[in-house]
Formats: sequence, C-alpha cells, structure tokens
Amino acid sequence: MLTLEPPIDDLMVESLKAGDRIAISGVVYTARDAAHKRMIEALNKGESLPFDVAGQIIYYMGPAPAKPGEVIGSAGPTTSMRMDVYTPHLLEAGLKGMIGKGGRSDDVKRAIEKYKAVYFVAIGGAGALIAQSIKKAEVIAYDDLGAEAVRRLQVENLPVIVAHDVYGGDLYHEGRSKYRKPAHLP
Repeated sequence: MLTLEPPIDDLMVESLKAGDRIAISGVVYTARDAAHKRMIEALNKGESLPFDVAGQIIYYMGPAPAKPGEVIGSAGPTTSMRMDVYTPHLLEAGLKGMIGKGGRSDDVKRAIEKYKAVYFVAIGGAGALIAQSIKKAEVIAYDDLGAEAVRRLQVENLPVIVAHDVYGGDLYHEGRSKYRKPAHLP
C-alpha cells in the first residue's frame, strides 16, 4: 500500500495508477453538494474559498453525529456524481484529489486528465471503520449546512483506492471488462 500526505502535486498525482491502494495521512477536507454549490458561487464572484484548494483533497462525506468521546460519527463516502457539475471548476482552481464512491462523468474524467488530478474511492458501507482513521474534525465553513458543512479532517492511514488517474485509467471500466464473458461463451 502506498502512502500519501496532502498537499499533493503533479508529480505525486502522475505516480498514481487506477487500482493503486493508498493510505492518506494529513489534512483532508469534506464537502458535499450544497457546499460545492457555495464554493462555485464564490469562485464565480471572484471571492475566496473557505480553504485554499491548491494541492488538496476533498472527501465527499457528511458524517453522522459523533458519540460522546468520539471525534466523528460514521464517515462513509457519498455518491460522487452529485458533485460532477462542480468538479471541473474546482480542479481548474487547483484541487488535486477527490474521495467518494461510484464512477464519474466523462467531463470529470477529462478534467482529471487535463488538470492532473486523481479520484479515489472509499468503501461504501464502511463508514464506522473509516471514522477510525479520522483523528480530528473541525467545521471551517458553512456551519448552517449541518452534516454538509466544510470540515477540516486530520486523518491517519485513511484507506482509499485510485479509481481514475491522469492517464485515463478507470478502475470501474477495467473491473467490468476483467469479468465480462467473452462473446463466444454461453
């Protein structure tokens, strides 16, 4: 398993290939649909974002409330396609990585290649396990959005897999074709 510590740069992104298993340690930010909409509105108005996205990773996650004594509640990924309309603009602004679940649109895959970024997947349904990798969580913007507020997470060995790389590698496509029956078989 490879280790990665944000912020990440083009050289690091170029070293990653679809299917690579990664352990992320350091700072990762969370944002979902509503937060993405606000961030894009801010960019369109020439305003600053709640954090400098250059070289950073956004985890598409809205945590469950933390139980007493815990840093965060269940922290599983949400469906990434809901952010696809916003993603190319954030990649253009310097975002280097995203974590979620499910495939991405062709527009996002092209933007990943163009802006040298990477899309990681986390295992859906493993939110309680993933939460164990989160050592600190603090809301840094859009507190009114509740679970969808932007958070700054300090993570240690957050397990992810590269799903889309800068070379057009697509773990979802490769996985399906690996197990597809040849046409000549019944």
